[in-house]
Amino acid sequence: MKILFKNATLIHEKSPFHNQQKDVLVVDGILTQIDNFIEESEATVVELEDLHLSSGWFDPCVSFGEPGYEERETLANGLLTAAKSGFTHIVLNPDTQPVLDSFTDVSHLLQKSEKNTTSLHISASLSEVSAGSNMAPLYEMHQAGAVAFGDFNQVMKNPNLLRIALDYVKSFDGLIQAYPLDGTLNTNGQMHEGVVSTHLGLKGIPHIAETVTLARDLQLLEYTQGRMHIPYISAAASVDLIRAAKKKGLKVSCAVSIAHLHASEENLMDFDSAFKIIPPLRSLKDQRALREGLLDGTIDAVTSLHQPLNPEIKDLEFVHSKEGSIGLEAAFGILLNYFPLDKTIAFLTRGKSIFKIQDSGFQIGTPADLTCFSPKGNKKFTKEQIYSSSKNSLFLGSTVKGNVYGCLRGNSIQLNS
Repeated sequence: MKILFKNATLIHEKSPFHNQQKDVLVVDGILTQIDNFIEESEATVVELEDLHLSSGWFDPCVSFGEPGYEERETLANGLLTAAKSGFTHIVLNPDTQPVLDSFTDVSHLLQKSEKNTTSLHISASLSEVSAGSNMAPLYEMHQAGAVAFGDFNQVMKNPNLLRIALDYVKSFDGLIQAYPLDGTLNTNGQMHEGVVSTHLGLKGIPHIAETVTLARDLQLLEYTQGRMHIPYISAAASVDLIRAAKKKGLKVSCAVSIAHLHASEENLMDFDSAFKIIPPLRSLKDQRALREGLLDGTIDAVTSLHQPLNPEIKDLEFVHSKEGSIGLEAAFGILLNYFPLDKTIAFLTRGKSIFKIQDSGFQIGTPADLTCFSPKGNKKFTKEQIYSSSKNSLFLGSTVKGNVYGCLRGNSIQLNS
C-alpha cells in the first residue's frame, strides 16, 4: 500500500523539514521519502487545501464507556472519533464497569482495538476495583500492555498504598498516576470556591482540595524516587508545586486540560451544566498560570479530558448534573485560539515520551504516524462537528480555528469526508 501526500507543509520543531512544503510518501506503513516532488503512479494521492502534516497527536486522559457504559460511547466509535479529530494515540482511563484491574481486562481491550487508526494505550486501575484498599496486579497488567496505573478521579486515601505502588513499579520503570482532588475538602462542592460561587450561592471546591493532596503525593514521590504523572492540574498553586518538584529532580510530569486553558469559573454564571467538570474551572488568575506553565515546560502535556456522558445524567439542573465534557473534536481548534501553530502542535505531541510512546517525527524509515490538518480559517463549534455518541461539550458555540483532516498510522488512514 502506497500513500502520497502532495504539497504538505511539515510542522515539527525538531525536524530539518520544519515549516517546509514537501511531498511525503508512505509505503506499507513506513515513511519512505520526503522530497520537493514525488511521482508514484500506484499510490493513493492525498491532496488537500493548505495541507499540513505533523507527528500524530496524543491525548493522555480519555474516557469512553465500554465496557459497561456503551450508551455513553463504544470503544469503536470512540477510537474513530479520536482518529477523525487527529489523534493517533490516546491513553484510556479505567472508569469502566468493571474497572480495568486485571491482565484479562487490559489485554482484551488492546486486542479489540488493534485494527484502528488510533492506537489505544491503557491506564489500568492501581487498586482492585479502584476501591483504594488492595493493590491490583500491576506487573501482570504491565505485561498485558498497560502504560500507567491510577484510580481514575480518586485520591489515594491510604498514602501507604501509594508509597508501596511507587516503590513496586520501579522494578519495571512503571508510571503511577495520582489524581489530586481531596474529597473531604470538596464535599458537595459544585464549582471553584471563590467570588463567583459566593455570588451564585453554590458550594465551592477550594484550590487546596487539589494542592493539599498534590503536595502529599509529591512528598511520597520524593521519598520513593519513583515515577509519577499528574493527569490534570487546575490551580496556580499546583503549577508552583510541580515547578518546585522538577527543580528537585523528581520524576514527575503533569497535564492540563484544554478546557481549563479556555474557560474559567465565570462561564458558570448562567448555571450552564456543560461547564461542570472535574477538576472545576477556576479563576482567571489560575488560568493565566496554567497557560504560562504550559509555555515554560512546567506542564508537560495537554488533554481534552474527553468524558462522554449520556443526557440522562448530564442534561439536568446544575447541582444534579454529572461532571464531564467531551473535547477531542475541538482540541486543536481551541488551542489555536491561544497559542501559535508551532506551540499548539508541540503541546499535542510532546507528552508521548512520558508513556514511552515512540515519536519519530519525520524520520525516514520509521513507521508512519501523522496528523493531517490546516491552520487556516475559523468557525463556530457546533454539534454537527461532534463525532462522539454523547454531545456533552463545553466548547459548543466557541470559535475554533483551522480544520482537522484526519490522520494516518502505519497502513491505516482515516480522512474526514
